[in-house]
Amino acid sequence: MKFKPLHDRILVRRIESDERTRGGIIIPDTAREKPQEGEVLAVGPGARNEQGQVTELDVKIGDRVLFGKWSGTEIRLDGEELLIMKESDVMGILQSDAAVRAAA
Repeated sequence: MKFKPLHDRILVRRIESDERTRGGIIIPDTAREKPQEGEVLAVGPGARNEQGQVTELDVKIGDRVLFGKWSGTEIRLDGEELLIMKESDVMGILQSDAAVRAAA
């Protein structure tokens, strides 16, 4: 099923964190917090400003983003748990080390 967010909303899949601590202790599912990192699967066209013009979003499909612990609305789409959130809920876009070096 295809899903197209409206306005300044985005569709995000959580990226699961490692199940072990650095010391090698395995964390059970019940004690693990939900990850605050995700991959953007779909984006809306953008928000409208006071003049009625659409402002494009800063995030795009494929970006890895960080978001707040309680951000977004959880939905189930094709059996997969996803989040719908406004772009303003995103705290930042994660970049790989190679991309950061290339931009500098």
